[in-house]
Amino acid sequence: MADPLTAKQLDELRGITSPTISNAIETFDVRSRSEGFIDPSVRCMFPNLGGPDLGAMVGYAVTAKIAARDKPETSLTYWDMFEAMADVPKPWIVVIEDLDWPNPIGSYWGEVNGSIYKGMGCVGLVTNGGVRDLDEVEETGFHFFASCVLVSHAYVHLVEVGTPVSVGGLTVSPGDLLHGDKHGVVSIPHDIAPDVAAASADVERRERPIIDFARSSEMSADGLRDLFSRGRETH
Repeated sequence: MADPLTAKQLDELRGITSPTISNAIETFDVRSRSEGFIDPSVRCMFPNLGGPDLGAMVGYAVTAKIAARDKPETSLTYWDMFEAMADVPKPWIVVIEDLDWPNPIGSYWGEVNGSIYKGMGCVGLVTNGGVRDLDEVEETGFHFFASCVLVSHAYVHLVEVGTPVSVGGLTVSPGDLLHGDKHGVVSIPHDIAPDVAAASADVERRERPIIDFARSSEMSADGLRDLFSRGRETH
């Protein structure tokens, strides 16, 4: 893993939308455009949480696997999770694979665990499982990305911590850099992470003349063709 981003670099990323981050990553041609993000089976539960105060969710993944359908004979504890977290730079995003998928039954996440993990330095959760206590958690500013809302915790328990997980079609390893907002979650490759904010600004600069022209009274197919012929493009 490369050196973690500075506080300033993280703040810059928080001020950018996830689609723009995705567009910026494409300009480096380091992976397929069909990879590197979580699919629509996992959605933002608090789409209005960001805004000028909090911005997007940005942080480094700490990972775990859970199950809830059957009563376990043994399970891991908070302290196993906290020990695994110590090897990952802050801010942390907890990424949990629910092994009961595609039919999750018990939520590990509600007001209690949201408060505990936020207190430890986590900024949000990404899971293919479910969440609950939505009003109480949203008030704390803790991000929830999940597949569903669940009423019960059933027999939920930690099965594994600190290993790669699969959530929403994306394999996430401990320390992966993630960016999420109401549009979804995208993984930022470490090698290009320091340059993604600047690349995002370049994307915006290229798109702005197209958007402004399209919204103007001068909009026409010929005018748009002229913009494109001068080397501009949009996505």
